Amino acid sequence: MRRAVLAAWLLVFSALSAQAEEVLLERIVAVVNDTVILSSELEAEQVAVRLELQERGVQMPPDDELRRQVLERLITQQLQLNQAERLGIQVDSTTLDAAVRRVAENNNLSLTGLRDALATEGLNMAEFREQIRREIVISRLRQQVMSQRIDVTEQEIEQFMERSGGRGDELRLGQILIGVPEAASADTIDEARARAESIREQLLDGADFSSLAAAESDASNALNGGDLGWRLASQLPSAINEALSGLEAGDISPVIRTPSGFQILRISDKRDGDLRIVEQTKARHILISPDEIVTNTDARLRAESLHLRIANGADFAELARANSDDVGSASNGGELGWFDPASMLPEFADEVTRLSPGELSEPFRTSAGWHIVEVLDRREVDASESMAREEAAESVRRSKEEEETELWLRELREEAYVEIRLDTL
Repeated sequence: MRRAVLAAWLLVFSALSAQAEEVLLERIVAVVNDTVILSSELEAEQVAVRLELQERGVQMPPDDELRRQVLERLITQQLQLNQAERLGIQVDSTTLDAAVRRVAENNNLSLTGLRDALATEGLNMAEFREQIRREIVISRLRQQVMSQRIDVTEQEIEQFMERSGGRGDELRLGQILIGVPEAASADTIDEARARAESIREQLLDGADFSSLAAAESDASNALNGGDLGWRLASQLPSAINEALSGLEAGDISPVIRTPSGFQILRISDKRDGDLRIVEQTKARHILISPDEIVTNTDARLRAESLHLRIANGADFAELARANSDDVGSASNGGELGWFDPASMLPEFADEVTRLSPGELSEPFRTSAGWHIVEVLDRREVDASESMAREEAAESVRRSKEEEETELWLRELREEAYVEIRLDTL
C-alpha cells in the first residue's frame, strides 16, 4: 500500500469526521434496499477518488460525472456488503489485525506510527479497521460467488494451450464498457452501441482514455481509469484477441460486443512474455496449529520449545514426524520439496525468502499456526511449461470471472431497490 493510498484513506476519514459534526445538514443521496448512503459518505469518497485520479495523472472528469460514478461505486459496495451479510461472511480479528499490520509495513510504519498518522488527522484506528474489514468482506464475497459460478475444466485448459501456442506478447490493457442489461430491447442495444462508437470516435480524435473511462465506463474499474493490468495476448478470449490483432501500443480497438455490453480496449504497452526463470526453494517445516484445545499461546510455546531442541542438535525430521500438524509433510520429516515461495502464504514466503540455505527460522505465525522452517537449498529453473499451464488455467478462470463479475453486479443492481436522490444536494 503506497503512502498516497494511505493519505487517501486519511482524507476519506477526515471528511467523514468533519461532516459527522454537521448532522443537521446531512442528506440522503441514495436508498439501497434497507440502507442509505449519506451525502457525507459521497463527499468523502469523492475526495479519495480525486486523489487516486491525481496520483495516476488522469484528467478529472466533470463534477457531475464524477459524482455519478462515485455514487454508483458506493451503491455497488453497499449491495455487496448487504449480500455478504445475508451469506454470513465475516472477518475474524486475527485476519483483520494481519491486514492492518501489512498496511503499516507497506508504508514503512509501525502500528504505533500508523495510529499516530491517523491521530494527526483527528481519526482513530477503529474507523481505519472498519474500512479494511469492508474491503476484505467484499473480496471474500466475490471469491465465494465466483467459485460457485465459474468452473475451469481440463478440456478448456488444453484447448486454450493448443490455441495459444507460446506465450507471445503481453499487453497492458485499458477498457471502457458500455453496459447492456439482460434481456435488453433492440433499441436499448442500439443506443449502447451508438454510445460506444461515439466514445471510440472521441478517443481516435485524441481524448484521454483514462478520463473517458472514469467518466463514461460502466465497468467496476471505471474509476481506476479502466486499467486491466498486464494480459497475455494469447490468453485473451478469441473475440478480443482478434479485435486486438495487429494493433500496437497506444492503439484503440474496434467496439467489441461482449456478454456485459460493448467494450473498447486500449493497448497501453507491450512486452515479450516467453521465458520464465524462477527461483525455487527446498525446505522443511514443523507446524503447530492452535485449535479448540491448544490456545495460540500454547502453540507458540510449543514451537519455541521445539526450536530450542533443534538448535541444540535434535533431529529436525524426527521432531517433525512426531509433532507437526501438517499431515501432508509430517510423514516426510517436514519436507515440502521444491516450491516457488510466491505460491505460499505471504508470511511464510517472506520468512523463507529471508533465510539462506542451511538456516533455521525462529518460530513465526501465519494463519495456519506457528512454523519452524529450515531452508535446505535453492535453484533456478525454467518453469515456462508448468507456468504456462497454470497461467492458462488462471487466464481461463479470470476471463470467465471478469464477465461473470460484471453480470453478477448487474444482477445485484437490477434485483435491488435503489433510489437515487442526487437532486436533493
